[in-house]
Amino acid sequence: MVKNSFISVIPKEEKNKGSVEFQVINFTNKIQRLTSHFELHRKDYLSQVGLRKILGKRQRLLAYLSKKNRVRYKKLIDQLDIREPKIR
Repeated sequence: MVKNSFISVIPKEEKNKGSVEFQVINFTNKIQRLTSHFELHRKDYLSQVGLRKILGKRQRLLAYLSKKNRVRYKKLIDQLDIREPKIR
């Protein structure tokens, strides 16, 4: 199942469910699950709204992490293979 695909990426000491890394990984799993859901159900607009909310939450968490600890941010971006947003 897709749910546990990235959880194993976090080391044992980092499996704190309140940590930013865990939350970002959890949101990434939800995003992947929803995008695969949209391949079958293109007109599921309510789920699209939920996806946009999850994307915004993940974006805010990543912005927070990049301000607080740039090394952990870069490591997480590399692990999840998420491209870094352009800074204007």
